[in-house]
Amino acid sequence: MTLRVLFALLPILSCGFLAWGSMLRLALVTRKTRDWVLLLVSGGLAVLSMTLIQLDPTADTSGWQGNLGAGGSIFTGFAICVYFLVADIKHYEAKSADRSAQWYGAQSAPYLPPHLPQQPQQPQQPQGYGYPHQTPAPRTTQPQHPAQPQQPPHATPPPRIGQVRAELDELSELLRNQPPRDEDPIR
Repeated sequence: MTLRVLFALLPILSCGFLAWGSMLRLALVTRKTRDWVLLLVSGGLAVLSMTLIQLDPTADTSGWQGNLGAGGSIFTGFAICVYFLVADIKHYEAKSADRSAQWYGAQSAPYLPPHLPQQPQQPQQPQGYGYPHQTPAPRTTQPQHPAQPQQPPHATPPPRIGQVRAELDELSELLRNQPPRDEDPIR
């Protein structure tokens, strides 16, 4: 994080003249051809900006060459700062997503109702934590009769949920019938 901040501020603090340093770091980290090309472009723009400032004939470099060189250098610095932050963040997010995909493995397909066909599942590697992977039993496709409404699988609660619900109802009834206390905990 510290390096990201340092290399993001480098083009701004140097008025764009050291913007190529941020691009060099980005190209070394991502190893993408696009970033190497942008490194060369930023280096060329830095040389062009310095050359334009040096070619200004006025004593205080207030001519069009000096203004164009300074403006181009500052604009290049801000553009590279923004590009560096976006590309660096995307690179590390993609890297962490790859790590988490390797860590958690492939996820199974979500539940599909019985009237929708399921894609055959590929064999998966055993997973570390959690429930073991269960392969569904092969399903035979039977013709669906539109006159028979299908009952969703969650229409009847499992016995454990029914038991917990009954215990909670019993506890609620006991609490309602309990006489109130004389003590007031607020006072």
